[in-house]
Amino acid sequence: MTEASPTPDAVRIGIVSISDRASTGVYQDQGLPALQDWLTRALKNPITFESRLIPDEVDTISATLIELVDAGCSLVLTTGGTGPALRDVTPEATLAVAHKTMPGFGEQMRQISLTFVPTAILSRQVAVIRNQSLIINLPGQPKAIAETLEGLKHPDGTQKVNGIFAAVPYCIDLIGGPYLETHDEVCKGFRPKSAVRATR
Repeated sequence: MTEASPTPDAVRIGIVSISDRASTGVYQDQGLPALQDWLTRALKNPITFESRLIPDEVDTISATLIELVDAGCSLVLTTGGTGPALRDVTPEATLAVAHKTMPGFGEQMRQISLTFVPTAILSRQVAVIRNQSLIINLPGQPKAIAETLEGLKHPDGTQKVNGIFAAVPYCIDLIGGPYLETHDEVCKGFRPKSAVRATR
């Protein structure tokens, strides 16, 4: 086991809502509050959020992702712009800044969503690594964001299908980021025993 830490590591997280209409004030953005609320409930770590609300423009999205990674965000979560519509370009903009792709995240998100709607196969979310940061595209709706991060639970509260966030803390360990600690009742992060810090 690695050395124990008296307090959870501080972490900087980028959250990006991508929407032409919300970014111009046509309607109120729901993505950023949903992301911030879920992460605050799920993580024990002190979090500094870097929030961005931007339009569906490839160059703007890519530049924003690079900016957040350069600002020290170990994790960047986007919401919106992942469907097949002409203005949905978030996956392309994300892949454009990637050093490595992490296809398992997208595969699992679609698998979770397929238990609710057959149109989940139209979703094109991707996850990538840039430098020492993990970037993940999430669905656009707050309910779907929580479902894909948490997974699905049985009525007694036990896990039925793992959400993608269960793999996030260990992934960030592997790329040299801070040690993320989760509230298990929201989402239990998984690590091999050799990677678990001793508790005090």
